[in-house]
Amino acid sequence: MVRPSSVTLKIIMAVSGIVLVLFLFVHMVGNLKIFLGATDFNHYAHWLRSLGTPLLPETWYLWIQRAGLTIALIAHVYAAAVLTRRARAARPVKYAHRPKIQSSYSARTMRWGGVIVLLFAIYHILDLTTGHLNPNGDREHPYTNVVQDFAPDRWYVTLFYTLAIVAVGLHLAHGIFSAARTLGQQTMKGQRRAKHIAIALSLVLVVGYLSVPFAVLTGLVD
Repeated sequence: MVRPSSVTLKIIMAVSGIVLVLFLFVHMVGNLKIFLGATDFNHYAHWLRSLGTPLLPETWYLWIQRAGLTIALIAHVYAAAVLTRRARAARPVKYAHRPKIQSSYSARTMRWGGVIVLLFAIYHILDLTTGHLNPNGDREHPYTNVVQDFAPDRWYVTLFYTLAIVAVGLHLAHGIFSAARTLGQQTMKGQRRAKHIAIALSLVLVVGYLSVPFAVLTGLVD
């Protein structure tokens, strides 16, 4: 069996990461429709289920999307795991002193951040997709599901959501920068630009996602 080279794995990791990031931003825009009210948000959610009809049966597009995202996630995690294992094998003896300047905080937390993101994705699906962990769980009224999910008495859900989204932001900040280098951005000027773009996009994502639960928590959305 031919093992993929480290360069190939880095490209797989970068491309799969880009696919996941694009989905996160599109999903964030959809989430922000909750500020338009229950009618608009519910209409958007029902529209997603009918996307692709009549060419595709209802909800098939969502399942195709989920399958694609699952493949991208598996490829991303696999590439990261193999690259990490190879890096450790190439350096069996740990450095006595490892300068912190070699990696940013987001880079050093990529692994545990990835675990948190994975656990959150599973919880999020069971909560707002299948409704099994949602206090309302009515697929016909997604607006109510979100409002009841982040109600003040369920502050622990908002806390977990916040930790997960911050982890996504840290993961994203380093991931976008790494993807830019992997895909050919090697100059110092280009890397500085990529770093600034990565930080800016991460902040937009974090603020966008957290605006929903905190709007519910503070009564701005009810």
